[in-house]
Amino acid sequence: MNWINSLVRPKIRDLLKKREVPENLWIKCPETGEMVFHRDLEANLWVVPNSGHHMRMPAVKRLETLFDGGDYETVETPEAHADPLKFRDTKKYVDRLKEYRTRTGENDAIRVARGKVNGAPLTAAVQDFAFMGGSLGMAAGEAILTGMQSAVTHHTPFVLFAASGGARMQEGILSLMQMPRTTVGVQMLREAGLPYIVVLTNPTTGGVSASYAMLGDVHIAEPGAQIGFAGRRVIEQTIREKLPEGFQSAEYLLEHGMVDMVVKRHDLKDTIARICDILMKRKVEVPSLAPPEPAGDTIETEAGETDQKAAAG
Repeated sequence: MNWINSLVRPKIRDLLKKREVPENLWIKCPETGEMVFHRDLEANLWVVPNSGHHMRMPAVKRLETLFDGGDYETVETPEAHADPLKFRDTKKYVDRLKEYRTRTGENDAIRVARGKVNGAPLTAAVQDFAFMGGSLGMAAGEAILTGMQSAVTHHTPFVLFAASGGARMQEGILSLMQMPRTTVGVQMLREAGLPYIVVLTNPTTGGVSASYAMLGDVHIAEPGAQIGFAGRRVIEQTIREKLPEGFQSAEYLLEHGMVDMVVKRHDLKDTIARICDILMKRKVEVPSLAPPEPAGDTIETEAGETDQKAAAG
């Protein structure tokens, strides 16, 4: 037996063999360059611990953190025509849809669910940027309308987590038609007297920000989220001027009255629940602003009642 061929060479090959390491075990913070272990990031709701940068969050995890105990009921949405225009760019649109459905496990960019938040019923829709940039197409428009109709039927507030690059170009004008359709859905909620709360996440741009994402009763933004219609470069080339620092960020829009509040992800659930309680005219515990009564001596009477006397010098 040739021990060099049978023993030494296999061991050398094993040493030189490229080990397969799963991708995305460590995630880099876009602001500081800090490397964060993916489990630590997930445990912290996809917020980088040291910098506080809010990373994109999967739609399913978003719903799990919103509803009590992660328990919710998925609202079934109608199917739309897969490829109405027979569109093709570098690949067929139907093939691109199959690719993203396999990659994300979602049928399209919107997931709708119903459950309880701090004990109160609520209907929510989450736009997943991982599915073709959260683009608004026929299926997404149908999902949003179905969610709003479900909120009206069950008389619950409707919360939308927006994250999108805009309308889906592969569906052309049929995609743009979803903008007025969803606007009608917003009006339907208002006629029913139900709150419509929009949470603007990073990024919310294009036709989405030009329609239902900016029609809420209350607009909440996550820290650092990019919110606007056109991109910074396009605007600067159009107006031939340099835009201010932080333009289109959540904090900039808050300063200029475009959003109502910027809320950290860890505080979103309680903030949404409190706003819904107020708008639905439920009983809300408000802390007393009255000063505390001065302390004094207390004595027990024969009847067992407690009397309070001011302390004497």
